[in-house]
Amino acid sequence: MVDTPFTPGEVALLSGTKARTVEKGIEQGVLGTRLGRVLPGDRRRRRMMTSAAVGCAALFDRLDLDLPVTRKRQIARRLASLPPTKWRTARIELAPAVELDVGRLVGDIMRDAEHYRTNRDAHITIDPEILGGTPVIRGTRLSVHAVLGRLDGGDSLDELLADYPHVPRAAIEAAAMYARAHPLVGRPGGRPWLKAA
Repeated sequence: MVDTPFTPGEVALLSGTKARTVEKGIEQGVLGTRLGRVLPGDRRRRRMMTSAAVGCAALFDRLDLDLPVTRKRQIARRLASLPPTKWRTARIELAPAVELDVGRLVGDIMRDAEHYRTNRDAHITIDPEILGGTPVIRGTRLSVHAVLGRLDGGDSLDELLADYPHVPRAAIEAAAMYARAHPLVGRPGGRPWLKAA
């Protein structure tokens, strides 16, 4: 099975970079994509990226070096050949006597990305029979966007957990991150013009 767990939006969110930085990495051939599905039941085929893309995006964003694109591609290929568990101790030679301590720069980001992926896959589902295929927390009709809306509206994580005691904390956290990485598309609801007045 090919490791393609993240969409470009998830890569940007998890790496702490801007979406346009990830898109630029894709255009330059530094970060590769494949077509796939985020979750089982998802009808849309999306551009998917490996977990290495999260680490590479964060690494290049954090480096205070102006590397040529060819060098970035070499580093990305080398890192892509490593399993995610090896990133915490990885070192890459940039030049004789100059090494990148990859683990120090992005080891925590890689750990957090794998944690998110595990929780997303365990707790978020897409089923055409539930809310028309809107992503929801597994075993509920609670959409990921409703979770994010409540958190952005001022509710705390503890308040959500009190309202849904059967839903694990990890599910709420994964739902909020998933919703941030996959915003709703279309016209905003309500009457946004009234807020300006």
